[in-house]
Amino acid sequence: MAQTSKNIAIIGSGLVGSLLAIYLRRIGHQVTVFDRRPDIRTIKFSGRSINLAMSNRGWRSLDEVGIGAKIKEIAIPLDKRAMHVNDKPVYFQKYGKDGEAIWSISRGVLNKKMIDLAEGEGAVFRFNEKVWDVNLPEAKIYTGETEKSEWQEYQYDLIFGCDGAFSRVRHKMQRRSRFNYSQNFIDVGYKELTIPANEDGTHKLDKNSFHIWPRGEFMLIAMPNIDGTFTCTLFLPFEGKVSFESIKTEDQAREFFKEYFPNVRKEIENLTKDFFNNPTSAMVTMKCYPWTYWNKVALVGDSAHAIVPFYGQGMNAGFEDIFVLNQLMEKHGDDWEAIFSEYQESRKPNADAIAELSYRNFVEMSSKTADPKFLLQKKIEKHFANKHPEKWVPVYSRVTFSDRPYSEALAIGDMQETIMKQVMQMSNIEEKWDSKEVEDKILALLKDS
Repeated sequence: MAQTSKNIAIIGSGLVGSLLAIYLRRIGHQVTVFDRRPDIRTIKFSGRSINLAMSNRGWRSLDEVGIGAKIKEIAIPLDKRAMHVNDKPVYFQKYGKDGEAIWSISRGVLNKKMIDLAEGEGAVFRFNEKVWDVNLPEAKIYTGETEKSEWQEYQYDLIFGCDGAFSRVRHKMQRRSRFNYSQNFIDVGYKELTIPANEDGTHKLDKNSFHIWPRGEFMLIAMPNIDGTFTCTLFLPFEGKVSFESIKTEDQAREFFKEYFPNVRKEIENLTKDFFNNPTSAMVTMKCYPWTYWNKVALVGDSAHAIVPFYGQGMNAGFEDIFVLNQLMEKHGDDWEAIFSEYQESRKPNADAIAELSYRNFVEMSSKTADPKFLLQKKIEKHFANKHPEKWVPVYSRVTFSDRPYSEALAIGDMQETIMKQVMQMSNIEEKWDSKEVEDKILALLKDS
């Protein structure tokens, strides 16, 4: 169903805001994107980022507007995890079936590309312009140098808040009646470090792997960039015996890496410099509802559902919001009330599900991936899934390599976990993990579930 052209404001020029601008321009809307920050294309972008993992949902959203191929040029496929456990050789865990991979992309590189593409479609970007207030019923925004300075008023037909976990648009919605809101910070922060390229521009570690150093309460990850570097992220408690608080000097930082990450400590460029110069950032799960106001304002991406990054789905979930919005625009035409209502009702359960899955994956990545019992369970699941692909798809594959709802992945994942708990209690499971007895046991439990 065709839409009448509207004058639309998007608050936030990040990944979600710039992709939404492309979608809306393709339909024929006038689009202005506001951002309080400078144009990312004019500044050095580093110091507080986790590389992105593009998966099926993200690619589907990009392919829908024909830009997937352009983005793949700046991405690297990762088909496996590389596990770095102390006192053991590096071992690899394939993600899914042959050909299935997540794609590593630098957040800064992708964001610059997306803004270029949105401008190419005719979207207007207004950087260094801070939105201080939003008149929700009238779809007006107010910008100015400071909260106390003179403001400029802009009138729009629609406003989309794509301004992240601490959204100014959502803040305004929170002050309306019956708006539910919660935020939960985890006790773990993160810090960005870098592994440089070899002198010939090649990668120092396997370039098609997602590298993980699981250490129980904390971990290090590394994801490759197209320039031969790796963006590393250290996840560490804020306080405690081994924490950001406990590492106060360069010597302490060196000792920490020598003890826990001996095979990579010499590779991390300017280790102590990066450690003390780069900020320590917090991670939050933010939930709210409703996501829309009348037929005027809608929240998209992190402004509606910020999640911790341990499933690599934050960007993918935000892009999927846009994909769903686009479907609803085609379905309902100019009925923006119907579009917004169905959008929030369909996306909210899935946003809550991926928030839960993301938190659980932190526990799995940091501690369980080094646990022999857990690894055996995953081996059994994979063996069974290979023999019965119609009966068993691992939850990671349901989230990462499918377009099925997140809520479905969570529910089926919980059912599978209940089954596997019983399987792991079988006597001598270590010896007979790939036997017909174990296979029949899983089939029987599936039948009963």
